[in-house]
Amino acid sequence: MSPTADTTLVHAGTFAVLGPDGGLTGRGGSTPDGLFRRDARHLSRWELTVDGARPLVLVPLQEEDATATCVLTPPGTRDEPPAYTVVRELAVTSGALLERLRLVNNRPEPRTAHLALLVDADFADQFELRSDHRSYPKDEATRTAAPEPGGVRFTYTRRTWKSRTTVTATPAPEKAEPAEPAEPGSTAHRLTWNLTLPAHGEAGLLLRVEARPHGAPAPAEATDPASAAAQVSAAAAELLGPAPLPVPADAPAGLADACRQGLADLARLRVPATGPAGEEVLPPGAGVPWFLTLFGRDSLLTSLFALPYRPDPAAATLRALAATQGTRYDAARGEQPGRIVHEVRHGELAHFRQVPYGRYYGSIDATPLFLVLLGTYTDTTGDPALARSLEPHARAAVDWMFRDGGLTGGGYLVYTPDPDGLVNQNWKDSAGAVCFRDGTQAEGPIAVAEAQGYAYDALLRTARLARDHWADPAWAERLEKEAAALRARFARDFWMTAADFPALALDGTGRQVDALASDAGHLLWSGILDTARARHVGERLLEPDFFTGWAIRTLASGQPCYHPLSYHRGSAWPHDNAVIALGLARYGLDDALHTLTCALAETAAHHEGRLPEVLAGYSRAEHPRPVPYPHACSPQAWAAATPLALLASLEGRTPAQLSE
Repeated sequence: MSPTADTTLVHAGTFAVLGPDGGLTGRGGSTPDGLFRRDARHLSRWELTVDGARPLVLVPLQEEDATATCVLTPPGTRDEPPAYTVVRELAVTSGALLERLRLVNNRPEPRTAHLALLVDADFADQFELRSDHRSYPKDEATRTAAPEPGGVRFTYTRRTWKSRTTVTATPAPEKAEPAEPAEPGSTAHRLTWNLTLPAHGEAGLLLRVEARPHGAPAPAEATDPASAAAQVSAAAAELLGPAPLPVPADAPAGLADACRQGLADLARLRVPATGPAGEEVLPPGAGVPWFLTLFGRDSLLTSLFALPYRPDPAAATLRALAATQGTRYDAARGEQPGRIVHEVRHGELAHFRQVPYGRYYGSIDATPLFLVLLGTYTDTTGDPALARSLEPHARAAVDWMFRDGGLTGGGYLVYTPDPDGLVNQNWKDSAGAVCFRDGTQAEGPIAVAEAQGYAYDALLRTARLARDHWADPAWAERLEKEAAALRARFARDFWMTAADFPALALDGTGRQVDALASDAGHLLWSGILDTARARHVGERLLEPDFFTGWAIRTLASGQPCYHPLSYHRGSAWPHDNAVIALGLARYGLDDALHTLTCALAETAAHHEGRLPEVLAGYSRAEHPRPVPYPHACSPQAWAAATPLALLASLEGRTPAQLSE
């Protein structure tokens, strides 16, 4: 770990991003720090001084067993070494940050140490923090802070919206007063203590920060970092299981460690949600810092990757998405009857609809992936109960694909760019990501290649459910005919003869979007390509313009649109590679699969077993280690689940093949 790296603690929808000294500075931008819950920063300053000076870092904050510890010391010299050593231990549980702070006296006589902790809560919405200096008007908004027994309480009110953060300490601070000089708009307070340390003895504090966002349940009960960590570990044990995954002895080096780390991260990334009957469920959230919430596509693919080994996330995801399925037409957020939600937000800006993402449905692929997961879950577990209970939701999703999704009108799933939301509504959802070779963004309505594969697979899997579990063979036959027709259209319209490769998309005029893109690998997973073309695509993706030696790029290098540090136009995404690996396994491309899984396992080893969301597109020839992408989320759910998909690919535990 870099001595300047942040540490992220996360559990049950709450996370903290802390500096090497265990503190917070209130920074924003692409790497904000703070304590976050429900899309808001509930603690923005947490700055410790001892005897008027900030301690130096001896051992930077590091996480182990759900707690993070650092060792600090006040400034000193060789002749006058520091009088104290400071040990900070921190943990996060649902809605709360806990800290145990110890001062150890290094001297043979008693000492009195003056401690001060600068604290503040700015209640910034995450969309404010990550925006490019965009201003969101906040009429009638008020922030206050006031001392109370044991600490200080911060409040934020805007009309009907009310949130608060409470900081309490044991022993209580001797003073809790506004910090001077105060920054404009700051509610910062300074808590102070005079702690008596016996000769070669110690003294300490217990600190608890409770985040109470508007409408959120009460924080979990925990009195110190150890009890908070115990809650985290107990919850994780449900997903981790009593024994490690049985990774074969001949698996690529590093894959077993990556699987263990991935499961641990998935356990902590689960977020509270409700199912169709109001039942509590814990689907995987997408990732931190920006996406710790239910995401249709991310939660579905994460659950699919984990399904052969851990079916519970899939059941939770299906229930949570069924509960948020579209029921009416709302153009502002893309809601349509039967459509599966893309993103669910609970923050202030979403509440007041200053951003469309409270429930945002701008995804072309979440709906077919919902059906793919439902069918695959039923096949994998052999239990049809969930499929039977979600039959109305599945039928509504199929209806959406034909009606509003576009299968009936133009023969393909299509989306129209949303100028107030997402311009692109496939997994490559950044502006400009669905582009021609020259870099020009395709204009809509856009039919992206991989979504057609998902739709094909969804129709076949739903047909199986209709025939085997819903007693509707006539509908099953109709869906199978529709799938066959889609497959034939796709072969005719998407294959680029000159490039001998599938187009990335069709634009609104039906023109092939000709950038060479990794989306083609998803077509192997779904089975929409015939065997000869599928095997050709799989082998083509392992050629040097696509394959960096660490992973497969989103776009092949050498094209004008390629950039190794672009989010979707030249970077390499582990989850994208996981889908490709599943496809390689489906078509028996064992050599390519071995090459790819070894490369990704080695990439994970370079990141202490935790695959990041995305990597830069530089090759091994350009740099001997994987080059980080500067704004990657970590931990991130589908990257965490990627090692499980790789293991399933090697073991042949891929979804049942429903076509040739």
